[in-house]
Amino acid sequence: MHRPELSALRIHPVKSLTAYAVGEAVVEPWGLDGDRRWMLVDAGGTAVTQRQLARLAMVSAVPAPDGGVVLSAPGRAALTVEVPKPGETVGVRLHGDRVEVVEAAAEAHAWLGDHLGVPVRLVHLDAPDRRRHIDTVYARPGEPVGLADGFPLLLTTDASLDALNALIACGDRPGEGPLPMDRFRPNVVVSGTEAWAEDGWSRIAIGDVPFRVAKPCGRCVVTTTDQETAERGKEPLRTLARHRRVGRQLLFGQNLIPDARGVIRIGDPVRILG
Repeated sequence: MHRPELSALRIHPVKSLTAYAVGEAVVEPWGLDGDRRWMLVDAGGTAVTQRQLARLAMVSAVPAPDGGVVLSAPGRAALTVEVPKPGETVGVRLHGDRVEVVEAAAEAHAWLGDHLGVPVRLVHLDAPDRRRHIDTVYARPGEPVGLADGFPLLLTTDASLDALNALIACGDRPGEGPLPMDRFRPNVVVSGTEAWAEDGWSRIAIGDVPFRVAKPCGRCVVTTTDQETAERGKEPLRTLARHRRVGRQLLFGQNLIPDARGVIRIGDPVRILG
């Protein structure tokens, strides 16, 4: 067994659109710099994700140097969206939380609405340290999170995915495997561990940056969505239900809370602190 190290690093510039692989990333208290600072909302102001629209998986958002994003999709001309100027915020809903955001330019709404076939608005979280907090059951009072579901970062391990794929291969739908890691939309992927070793971690350091391991990640229908075709299947939820169920939760990966700012890079050692 090799020493644990960071094997992949990803940000999601727009929540539920394609992941963007990076070689290094700045860790802020609310997550990786550039990760989930944008999202889509419907006409009523509620977050729209792959749970509702699987084809969001096929829309790409590449970060621009100024914090904006470049949107692209099959058959569409790319659109550069700038960070909206500071101004009046609007309240939207994300998993029961009210979040104050700033709307992007109208052309971004039109581009996305035309492609998706439903009216949506693109919004930006301009100051995540002031807008939204992690559930205090798992975090210290006032610890921030951006537009991720609930926690600043998500960690998975290569060994656990290998183990899950082995279980899928022995199940009722072996043809749906092996599944790639992008089904689980992690920020950080760790190699060099035993399968499911992350279940026993409470504190880790990636390079010089310490993190608390807050709780296992309960998985949803997004994991059944092919991130290249937007087609849905039954896996991995069918297999997780048989082998990784705790109460109503089907578990894969661990949620992380940063304990310091810093920079993490692919190849950084991952130390288990507790």
